This record gives sequence, C-alpha cells and structure tokens, in this order.
Amino acid sequence: MAVANETCVYPLTPPGRAALASLAVCGPGAVALVDSLFRPAGQRRLSDVTANRILFGHWMHGDGEEVVVTVRDPRQVEIHGHGGTAASRAILGSLTAAGAKAGSWQDWVAQQEPRPIPRDAQLALVHARTERTAGILLDQWQGALEGEIQQIIRSLQCDQLDAARQQIDRLLNRSRTGRHLTRPFRVVLAGQPNVGKSSLINAILGYPRAIVNAQPGTTRDVVTGTTAIDGWPVVLSDTAGLREHADELETAGMTLAVGELAAADLVVLVFDHGLPWTAANDNLCGGWPGALVVHNKCDLPGGAGERPAGLRTSATCRRGLAELLNEISLRLVPAVPPRGAGVPFTEAQTAGLRTAQQALLAGDQRGAGDALGRLVYGGQRDVPPGKA
Repeated sequence: MAVANETCVYPLTPPGRAALASLAVCGPGAVALVDSLFRPAGQRRLSDVTANRILFGHWMHGDGEEVVVTVRDPRQVEIHGHGGTAASRAILGSLTAAGAKAGSWQDWVAQQEPRPIPRDAQLALVHARTERTAGILLDQWQGALEGEIQQIIRSLQCDQLDAARQQIDRLLNRSRTGRHLTRPFRVVLAGQPNVGKSSLINAILGYPRAIVNAQPGTTRDVVTGTTAIDGWPVVLSDTAGLREHADELETAGMTLAVGELAAADLVVLVFDHGLPWTAANDNLCGGWPGALVVHNKCDLPGGAGERPAGLRTSATCRRGLAELLNEISLRLVPAVPPRGAGVPFTEAQTAGLRTAQQALLAGDQRGAGDALGRLVYGGQRDVPPGKA
C-alpha cells in the first residue's frame, strides 16, 4: 500500500497477451518521473500540458516503445502501450529503476477510492462470474449498501431503534446471497448407486462431465462442473453412490461424498423412480431433511411403495429439468434482492452488521453506531454514529 509521499507505479491491465497494456504512476513525483523517461513527438513536456491532454511519443528505454501518455492530475499519469508481457514489463522495470515503488492494481483501487464499501465492491467485481452477480456488485459500488447503512445510522441518531433493527435484519438476511456474489453456490447430488446422478449432472451442464455407465458404483471420486442457474454461479458435484455394502474403493468414495454433503449449500437427493421405495431411501431422507428430493427416470413405470413428495425428472428425455433448475434457484436464493438494494458481500460487512445487531439487543446504541460507522467510513467517521 502506497503512502502519501511515495511515487508508485501500478499495472491497470492484467499480464498476458493483449493489444494494449496500461500503467498508472501516482504520487508527488509522478509527472517528473515519467517526463524523464518519455520523449513526446512534439516539443511540449508533460509538465507543460493541461490535465487529460493526450501525448504520443516514445519510451526512452529499451527499443523505444511507442506509447500514449496522459496526465490526469499533478499526482497521476497514465501510460498506454502495446500489450504483451515483455513490453509492459520493460516500462514497469524502467519506472521502478528510476525510483518508483511497484504496487498492485488492488493498491491502485484502494488509493483511488478511500471509502471501504465502494472500494471492496470494485475489488470483488473481478471475481463475479455472471452478469447478475456483477450487476449486484455494481449497485454496491454505486452506493447501495453504503446508503442503507447510512440510513440506519440516521435512524439511530433519531432514536428510531425499531426501524434500525429492521433495517439491520434485512441486510443480514441478504448476506448469504452476498457471500455468493464472488463465490459459487455448492450443490451436491447424492443418492444410491445408478439412480442417474451423473446423467442429471450432464443434462444440466449440457455436456458429458461425468461418466455414465449401467454398472453401479461408476463414480468413485467427486466430479464437479460449473454452471449458472438463473444467473447464480453454481458448482454441481456428482458424488459416489451411497449404500451399505461396498468395496474398499467405493467406501473411500462415499467418505468423500459425505464431506461434500456437509459443505453443500444445497443437497439434491436423487432416487430411481423405477425401483421400489426402500427403508434405505427413508434413511437417506432422514439424514438430510432439508434436501431437495428428485425422483429420476420418471420415463419408467413407477416402483412399488409410497415415496415422499419430490420433483420428477428424466435425464435421458430432459423431462422436468426446467422445474429442477427453477427449484434449485429458489432454494439457493429464496428472496432475490431488489434492483439497487444494499447487499453485504464480505465477511467483514456481515460481522459488522452482527456486531451492531448485538449491540442494539444489549441496549448499546452508541456501540451499534460505532460498528456501522466503521463499515461506512473506515477509521474516520464523518458523522456521530449514535447516542450513548
């Protein structure tokens, strides 16, 4: 992290093959440093041009790379050159050799945006895997969460404690969705061998990710595939069949399966619609009472016995897949945040809201305000957070 009196250089584009590469030089010596290494095509030096004026020229190092340079303000200069690792590395190396401190793009974001929530939203955006999750993070960047927390602070200042509690509860209810804006939901398919778990995974993904075979116990390891369901990023896991009598290799696979089930955001229990319902099936349902029950192979005649309510699917005929995907989406995100709503998306934000919630429950109005103020303003609060 840069300090105020340092001049630093930051890569603004990722390394690797590309048409262009961009760097930013920031700090009190930014203009003078770049001026010493840049030869403009005209006669004007960087120190003589107005802000946001674009200059073309050559970099006075190595092969004389052609670059475009822009002075954003007296403390920030942008350099745009040809892409590729070697070209950008050469410019970066010449700047650090001349005295600039190398920083990361994350450091640059932190320097440009001192407010914690918009800054964290910018950093999180690179990890968003779908348009939907990116849109929610953009809302947070543009002030959605920050604005709602500021409203809670105002409620505390006006002694509207019930309103403050409700607002905090509403944000905390969205925090589970917020955690998965940058991290996919984990959905695990489980069941006895040969009930069609692998076929369902392949049908959902749209390509043969898992091996399908009529012989029970084909899947021994955990097989995963990444997709998006209704705009939510999801990792689907196909696990070894669960049964009482299994060889050593199958038993190892079942141990892995149980570990996946424990870490899942949603368990999908798959049963064979064409086989009789058994006590072993009841045991599976009892072991995961919150699971989504799916009776696969519904294109076959139903087996004997009364079975619990569940979705009926056929991976081979693709029957019931739309209903399955819709139900998975509803289970993962029961209440979709409205457009422009505040959504906590980091563990620190959720922890801060819980601290405020607990403080209010304990009658500590000032403690609640302090916790909320730290979320919005970091180490510096611009408003009094609450009353003693």
